[in-house]
Amino acid sequence: MSSDEIQFDRRMLEALVCPRTQTTLSYDAVKQELVSKAAGLAYPIRNGIPVMLVDEARVLD
Repeated sequence: MSSDEIQFDRRMLEALVCPRTQTTLSYDAVKQELVSKAAGLAYPIRNGIPVMLVDEARVLD
């Protein structure tokens, strides 16, 4: 883990769902994102805090 990364609490993942589709998310530790395959979006994790805003999400390729 680099000094820029902050450990994400994986238990939190179980409680979070995609705000657009209400489906489960997967955690991408390398990119520090929560990924919604159903919505085709990746929500950033900044300073250990998931940003669960559709406007802030990255569209998956």
